[in-house]
Amino acid sequence: MIKRKTEIDRHSDNAENDVPSATRKRRGSGRATIHDVAQMAGVGSITVSRYFKQPALVSDALREKIAAAVKVLNYVPNLAAGGLASTHSRIVGMVIPNISGPIFAHTIQSFSDTLNAHGYQLLLASSYFSVEQEEQAVRAFLGWSPAALVVTGQYHSRGTLQLLNKANIPVVETWDYQPKRRYMQVGFSHHRVGEQAVRYLLNKGYERIAFVQNSVVGDESALDRRDGYAEVLREAGLQPQFFVPTQASPFDAGKQAIEALALRKKDAVQAIIFANDNLAAAAILAGQRAGIAMPSQCALMGFGDYAMSSMLLPSLTTIRPPAREIGEIAAIRILESLGEIPVTKKIQRLTLLECDLLERESA
Repeated sequence: MIKRKTEIDRHSDNAENDVPSATRKRRGSGRATIHDVAQMAGVGSITVSRYFKQPALVSDALREKIAAAVKVLNYVPNLAAGGLASTHSRIVGMVIPNISGPIFAHTIQSFSDTLNAHGYQLLLASSYFSVEQEEQAVRAFLGWSPAALVVTGQYHSRGTLQLLNKANIPVVETWDYQPKRRYMQVGFSHHRVGEQAVRYLLNKGYERIAFVQNSVVGDESALDRRDGYAEVLREAGLQPQFFVPTQASPFDAGKQAIEALALRKKDAVQAIIFANDNLAAAAILAGQRAGIAMPSQCALMGFGDYAMSSMLLPSLTTIRPPAREIGEIAAIRILESLGEIPVTKKIQRLTLLECDLLERESA
């Protein structure tokens, strides 16, 4: 019985028929080369190289021809060889605290999109708020001779700092702002975010206000927001209240927090600031089950503006970080440092961004 060919099989046959015999012979002895792509597209090898490294400099018509040849030949550019020739590759490494967390998604996407437009690719790793894991990731990235590195925040191990200092490539710290540090920075002040949150609640008339920390150990940025909250409360003559969840899951931790803070018989809090929207969302759901009226009995605030935050009942008052802008500007700083983008005067080392407070129903 003759097996019927699939659509993919037929497409593959047609593609092979389009390839010159000399090219097919070369492919049989190894993978396609940049010269094979150039020959099929009817352009020079330099144009193909530019297509991968600086696609914006190649016309739309030529990009279509080269893309078609790349697809037919299954061509994969040799990034390692390009790295040897220029002392670094076309790869940029980025270490973030949590790949699965929605808060960093816009940063990753905008960073990658901006790099891709200039022929660079993103290599991503997660530290899960561990300085040791971050150091391992940075060490591994440096083995690939990256064009640049991006790390999150200002808190790193001594080993990581030594690696970054000796790397001799552009380094950007994101999601934080500490102008005295030596690296380029694109971010915001977490301390100021904590101040912003508690001042909003104080202006609403709340006085017994608690702060719930992240259930994940190592989230130092959340502790900076906690410190900003505590400073403003003390200036107002009020006593800060900290709650550290013992539950690892953010949803269990949020439930634990609201039950411990809002259901106690004596001195129950009037408002709670959570380290992130996951904790706050869990508190809203648990509060509804426990019969807690929000915000009249207990107001809630989060941080992050996750996708579900506006759809909760009550909708969550939160602070939105400039996640997308952080990724885009960090990529621009790197491209400027690598000479891919012209700079009028000099590269801006520090970029301070602001967060937006979104007033909704929960506070």
